Amino acid sequence: MNPTIKKVTDRIIERSKTTRAAYLADCEKNMRPGPRRKRLSEGNVAHASAACPVLEKTEILGAKWANIGIVTAYNDMLSAHQPFENFPSIIKHAARRAGATAQVAGGVPAMCDGVTQGQDGMELSLFSRDVIAYSTAIALSHDMFDGVIHLGVCDKIVPGLLIAALRYGYLPQIFSPAGPMPSGITNPEKAKVRQLFAEGKVGREELLAAESASYHAPGTCTFYGTANTNQMLMEIMGMQLPGASFVHPNTPLRDAITAQTTRRLVAITNMGEEFTPACNIIDEKAIVNGLVGLMATGGSTNLTIHLSAIARSAGIIINWDDYAEVSHAVPLICKIYPNGISDVNHFHAAGGMAYLVNELIGAGLLNTDVTTVAGGDGLHEYTREPIKNAHADPDPVVYRQGPKESLNHEIVSSVDKPFRKDGGLRLLEGNIGRGVIKISAVEEEHHLVEAPAIVITNQNELVKMHKAGELERDFVAVLQFQGPAANGMPELHKLSPILGALQDKGLKVALVTDGRMSGASGKVPSAIHIHPEALHGGSISKVRTGDIVRLDAGNGKVEVITEDNLEDREPATMPKAENLSGLGMNMFEPMRSRADNAEAGASVLGDPEWAQTLRNPNG
Repeated sequence: MNPTIKKVTDRIIERSKTTRAAYLADCEKNMRPGPRRKRLSEGNVAHASAACPVLEKTEILGAKWANIGIVTAYNDMLSAHQPFENFPSIIKHAARRAGATAQVAGGVPAMCDGVTQGQDGMELSLFSRDVIAYSTAIALSHDMFDGVIHLGVCDKIVPGLLIAALRYGYLPQIFSPAGPMPSGITNPEKAKVRQLFAEGKVGREELLAAESASYHAPGTCTFYGTANTNQMLMEIMGMQLPGASFVHPNTPLRDAITAQTTRRLVAITNMGEEFTPACNIIDEKAIVNGLVGLMATGGSTNLTIHLSAIARSAGIIINWDDYAEVSHAVPLICKIYPNGISDVNHFHAAGGMAYLVNELIGAGLLNTDVTTVAGGDGLHEYTREPIKNAHADPDPVVYRQGPKESLNHEIVSSVDKPFRKDGGLRLLEGNIGRGVIKISAVEEEHHLVEAPAIVITNQNELVKMHKAGELERDFVAVLQFQGPAANGMPELHKLSPILGALQDKGLKVALVTDGRMSGASGKVPSAIHIHPEALHGGSISKVRTGDIVRLDAGNGKVEVITEDNLEDREPATMPKAENLSGLGMNMFEPMRSRADNAEAGASVLGDPEWAQTLRNPNG
C-alpha cells in the first residue's frame, strides 16, 4: 500500500471514529428482517399496491418477495436522463425473473448546468443537490422497499442521490447509469469556436452549429466534467456494477447491464443471500478510493464539495488537506478533455475503468479490502469488464478480465509513465482565504500569476469590460459574492472563453472567486471555492481593484501583496440582487442562509444527532 494513501486513510478513520461509529449504530437500529412492508398495516399496503398489475399486487400483498424501489431522475429535456424513460420496465421485468417486485418510488429533479450556464437559473444548481436528497428521502418514506435502484447521472443528481442513500444506509442500494452519448465534434474544436465567438470572430449561427454538433444525442455529455466524474466515482467506490459507467444508452449491452443491476440488488437485499446495506459500502476506505480516482483521472473540482458532503452523510470527516495529500501521491494517468483532447468514449475504448482500477491497484494506490455491490473479491472485481451473455440466463451480463495494458497511451497511461506526477489538484491558502485549484490542464508557465486585481461582483461585469476593450492587460479577476450563502455558488464558465482568449494573446490572467468552475475549468488558472466567502466577511471581500494579487499554484498560495493588514479593511457589501423572483431564487433564501462552506460540503441538510461534530470541516 502506498504509504501516503495508507496515512490519509488511517487519519480519516481516526478523525471519524466517533461519528462513524454513531452512524453505523444508527443504521443498525433501523435494520429489520424483510420484507420491510410487513410492519405496515393492511390499509397501508393496499394503498401502495393498488395500481400494480395482478402478479406484482399478489406478491406485494403476500409479502413474500423483496420489493425494489426505483428513484429516478428521468426527464426528456436532458440528454443524460432521457434514456431513463425505459429503465423502469427493464428493471421490473428483471426483478420478476429474480423473484422480486419493483416500483417507481419517486422522481427527483434533474437540472442541467449546461442549460443554465451563464443564466440566472444557475444560482439554483448547487442547492438542487440537497433538494434531490430531500426528494429521495420522500420517495423512500413509505418504507415499502427492501432495496433501492437510483437512476441518475449528472452534476448534482448523483451526489444528491448518494447523500440520501447514505441517510437510508440500512437499505441495500445500487446505482444504474444511462451512459454517454456517442462522440460528436472534438472538444477542442468546440472550445475554439466558443473562444472565437467571445472574440467576435464568428457569429451565433456558427456557435450554435458547433454546440449542436457536440451535444447531439441521448446520453451524458462526453467531456470529463462533473457528470462523468460521478460515474467514475460510483464504480471505484463500489456503488455501481463494474464497467457500468461508459456503455452507450439504448444498446443491448446497456439494457443487459440495467437488468443485471436489478438482479444483483435483489441478491443483496436481506431476503437474498448476500445482505449488503449501503452503510457497509461507503466507508473511509471507499471515500479515499474516490479521492484517488479523482486525482488519477483529473476529475471535476466540484467533487471537492460533493465528496465532503457525501462523506458526512456516512459519518466520515474529510477536508481539503486530505485531497491535497492524495493529489500529491497519485499521478495523473488519464488525458480526457479538458485535460486532453479525447473524450470519455475514447477513454472507455482505451481500457476504461477496468484498466484504470487494475493499474491503480497494482501501484498500491487503492484500498482493495472493501465491500461493493458486486460482492466477490472487493475492488478486484472492478478490474473486469461486462459483455452481454449470449444465453441471457441466468445472468444478462457476464464478466471477463479487463485489459492490463492501455490500448491508447495518449489517452490512458500508466503509473510508471504518467502525464503528471501528481493529480493536479492543489490546496491554496493565503490572506485571501482557503480554496482549491485544478492545474492538470494549466500549462506550467501559467501556474504563477501576479497582477493587479479587477474586483467584480457579477461575471457579466467582466463580459462588458471585455466587449469594451478594457481587458487588454495583465490582471486577476476577483469575483466576490459567489459563495453558497450569497447566491448559491453558481458555475462561472461564461468567463472561460474570455480569459482563455486573453491568455492566448500572451497576457497574464487568472480568476479568484468564492464560486465554482468545476471539471471544465480548463487552461486558465482559477482559485475557486474560496472560503470564508465574501458574504460572511471573508478576506476575499476586502480585496480592492488595483491590489496586487499573487496566485502561486506551485506553492499553494493565493494572497494580496500588501503592506497593510487585509483583515483590518472593511468588507465590501453584497449588491442587491436585481430580480430574485424571476426564476424562484427567493424561494431558496432559507437554504442560502444555512449553507455550510464549500470545504464542509456547502450543504443545507441538518446534521442528525450523531453528527454534530461534523460542523468543523478541518476536524
